[in-house]
Amino acid sequence: MTAALPLVEPTAPELEQPPLVAEIARVRELLEAYRDGTPPPWAEPPEPLPFEPAVDRLARLFGLSEFERQLVLLAAAVELDGGVATLVAELSGGDPRPTFGLALAALPAAHWDALAPHSPLRRRRILELAPGVTLASRPLRISERVLHWLTGIDALDEELEGIVRRGGHVPLAPSQELLAEELAVTAVAAQAPALVLLDGEDTDALLGVAQSVVVSLGHLPLVLRASALPPPGPELAAVARLVDRETLLSQALPVFDAGEGSATAAALADELEAPVVVVVGNVPRHVAGRVALHRTVHLPTPAEARGLWAEALGGLPDTDRLAEPIEEIAQHFRLGAEAIGDIARELEATATAEVERGTVLRRLCRERSRVGLEGLAERIDPAARWDDLVLPPAHAELLREIVRHVRHRTQVYERWELGARTTRGLGVTALFAGESGTGKTLAAEVIAGELRLDLYRIDLAATVSKYIGETEKNLRRVFEAAEAGGAVLLFDEADALFGKRGEVKDGHDRYANLEIAYLLQRMESYRGLAILTTNLRSNVDRAFLRRLRFVVQFPFPDVAQRAEIWRRTFPAATPLEGLDPDALAGLGISGGTIRAVALSAAFAAAEDGAITPAHVLRAARVEYAKAERVLTDAEIEGLR
Repeated sequence: MTAALPLVEPTAPELEQPPLVAEIARVRELLEAYRDGTPPPWAEPPEPLPFEPAVDRLARLFGLSEFERQLVLLAAAVELDGGVATLVAELSGGDPRPTFGLALAALPAAHWDALAPHSPLRRRRILELAPGVTLASRPLRISERVLHWLTGIDALDEELEGIVRRGGHVPLAPSQELLAEELAVTAVAAQAPALVLLDGEDTDALLGVAQSVVVSLGHLPLVLRASALPPPGPELAAVARLVDRETLLSQALPVFDAGEGSATAAALADELEAPVVVVVGNVPRHVAGRVALHRTVHLPTPAEARGLWAEALGGLPDTDRLAEPIEEIAQHFRLGAEAIGDIARELEATATAEVERGTVLRRLCRERSRVGLEGLAERIDPAARWDDLVLPPAHAELLREIVRHVRHRTQVYERWELGARTTRGLGVTALFAGESGTGKTLAAEVIAGELRLDLYRIDLAATVSKYIGETEKNLRRVFEAAEAGGAVLLFDEADALFGKRGEVKDGHDRYANLEIAYLLQRMESYRGLAILTTNLRSNVDRAFLRRLRFVVQFPFPDVAQRAEIWRRTFPAATPLEGLDPDALAGLGISGGTIRAVALSAAFAAAEDGAITPAHVLRAARVEYAKAERVLTDAEIEGLR
């Protein structure tokens, strides 16, 4: 005995076919009765069905009368049944398309306004009229989209191709899902057509939140690209009619991806009749007849990010070994749920067992988070390590303290709740002061390398603008990019921007002071690490100094420190001949100049096979000349 085959659920077209065939047969009977001049036959009540046939659903959704419903069936019948098409051609003088006059004569409960300009059949473009002498003589044609829909085939209208697509799943953080649910509840409570406006820093999640609002309302999201829309006018109004029809057929609500077409999106939102319209992007907040609900979509909090990372990486082996990298990444990198999922999938595909997954994970996060600053900053790949710094022990410990403040922000601000009452002053700011070449930039590179973060050196010449308001705009771009990518900001020679605020003598002085005030406020709210360097601490405004968490004065290296710098400057592979670090320390130069002299001496010695004191002396003369200095006899004697 063979096993019974499992039952196969019928497809939608298979479900729709029997009732539609019965309806078309009824239309044929009505046409034959009209042709023969006999009364229409009595129609038996249809057997109840376990579902609502598409034609009944169409009549309900668009508010069609019985005559309008029969008119749609007549136009559909000539497309689907050759016998009906032949019969209509017989009654219409050879044209298989039915006319409105034929429908008025052959169908029951006829009324003239069924094809009025604002009737559902015309306004929603369910039926289209071909040219003709009179309205009654114009042939009718059913929309191809509606015809397919009646047969159970659900496909978007070809006329909306490139403009509309059905939404898909976009991963969201828990707070973003709650925001979508709150907006859905508020839209219903408004008891009026609503316009939901979404903007914010998590650009990947904006469309996801918009679609989640629609889903929470019990509808499907229909996503429109504003950039593909025609300009405001009759053509845009025609698109609005098609979109309205599509929202009813698909039980959907429109979601606009405004992009650069914000004005067009607002114009189309004004045309639509959907009860709720959701717009992503910066658009006018007023659309006539709609209640505007404006919300900002924030990036996941570090706590949410940890949960998202743990969930996304849960399928990897040895996930517990990623606990520490996840902790650091969640606080340094401001990534959305979609980006976290993408990175996790890339890590799973690329990181083998031989590769340290934590290292790869940090690299992927840095690469994903980088934002182009278009000439305002230069990205530096940190290569220096603690051994490259030669500083007094107290100064080195202060630099390590900066690292601890950045590394343990989550524990202190969140778990211990010291940051619960304010968002100001949570960033870590430091001023590195000292003569040129004393290691300020090198120290910034060491700190960024220790934290495994990108280091961006800000180009102050490009950032500070003589035009009012441009400096603030440039600074805003810098800080937003740094926050998104968890970067360390290095404002080199910052006294040009953070100098003493002067007395207000004219409008330019007032705006210069406003720029400093803006900068102070922005640095206090910045959740990353910003390092400022200056050659002269006295040039920096004292009010500004009070708001810095760390101030590190880099001393000019003494003889012992210079000797140590010389020892660490030449790698083990460098051939040396007769060089004594203690003797080289007699050169009264900073660490940066020592490295420049060493490099220049190496190039001078490349053809000789080894670096000798003579090569160093020649390189030192060049560096001293650049600084308009002269080697003393004692310094020269130490190199012989």
